[in-house]
Amino acid sequence: MSTTTDVNVPSPTPPGATRVSLGQRLQGLGGNARQYGIFGALVVIVLLFQVLTDGKLLLANNVAALFQQNAYVMILAIGMVMVIVAGHIDLSVGSVVAFVGGVVAVTMRDLDAPWIVAVLVGLALGALVGAWQGFWIAYVGIPAFIVTLAGMLIFRGLALAVVGETLAGLPTAFIRISKGSLPNFLGFANNMDVVTLVIGVLAVAAIVVTQLRARAALRKHDLHVEAPALFLTKIAMVAVGIGALTVILSLSAGGTPIVLVIVGALVVLYSFLMGRTVFGRHIYAIGGNRSAAALSGVNTRRVDFWIFVNIGFLAGVAAVVTTARSGAAIAAAGQNYELDAIAACFIGGAAVTGGIGRISGAIVGALIMGVLNMGLSILSVEPSWQMAIKGMVLLLAVAFDLVNKRRAGTQ
Repeated sequence: MSTTTDVNVPSPTPPGATRVSLGQRLQGLGGNARQYGIFGALVVIVLLFQVLTDGKLLLANNVAALFQQNAYVMILAIGMVMVIVAGHIDLSVGSVVAFVGGVVAVTMRDLDAPWIVAVLVGLALGALVGAWQGFWIAYVGIPAFIVTLAGMLIFRGLALAVVGETLAGLPTAFIRISKGSLPNFLGFANNMDVVTLVIGVLAVAAIVVTQLRARAALRKHDLHVEAPALFLTKIAMVAVGIGALTVILSLSAGGTPIVLVIVGALVVLYSFLMGRTVFGRHIYAIGGNRSAAALSGVNTRRVDFWIFVNIGFLAGVAAVVTTARSGAAIAAAGQNYELDAIAACFIGGAAVTGGIGRISGAIVGALIMGVLNMGLSILSVEPSWQMAIKGMVLLLAVAFDLVNKRRAGTQ
């Protein structure tokens, strides 16, 4: 194949090599140069809006709201990056969110079912929708663009039929999924939520242990690792970033949003799936070279099918989160959600041609979109200009990716 199947594994140093290139050193950090450039861009954008908004962007309640308002983008981006890596696209997720959200609301309000049952129904329905579309794509051979374009129309129509008008009056426990925070059973320390602080400490510890184990695995297989000073600098920067976020959230009105815990769990699960499992490697192999993957024994149809079952399931999760945040089912919900998710993936480093993309990159891309939305809203920029600015950011991100590939091809 022309593209490696696991972008997380750096190339070994060639025998007899006398020096290590900058690109190899960046690969030793756990990704390519662009991944770190994207994270740097996020930091720059945050600092820029922090200055432009006179410090309002990073107010504790605003940071909590940032995650609550953009959770749907992060959830959909996780599934979308897997679709894009495999060389497909999904234009239907926004309509699926509206349809599934409507069914969840009807299940609770009209059928008087417990909210947890309604949530399970929504997740199952999302997976079923994904299986429906995956069948046409994987086993009938219709391009994903056409199938999901049809799905966008089908499920938007079904959403209008199911919801009709706004369905409000949903249970408070259900609404807390998106608007609530973890219970503060440990009290406060200097006005900071102790539960949030504990979660932050555990997150830093988990990342340190994971990075140390990954470094040990690279050494065991005689693969290149970054210099100790560079490794420690990376760990310190991650710890400072998570620590700062933890302190800010601990000062917010509710502490850690429940939806942030949901997103965090999904990021951990799917990062493991894409980086450490056979299924994840098969997705990269198919995106890199479908024919070569098939000749290597990869069941490309089965992988394609389950990719769309998965994004249907995640659309169900996003539907639950969106409906809970609105406190009602709305037929027009999910408008342009597919565009937000696709933009987050491409801004986060996914390649237009497939084969390249990471869960972490998609999350960073979603955060960039979220910071732009919040920062521009605080500055009272008109929605029309907000859309234009986000479109320009997407165009520049893809152009940057293509320019980097062309330069790499000439070296």
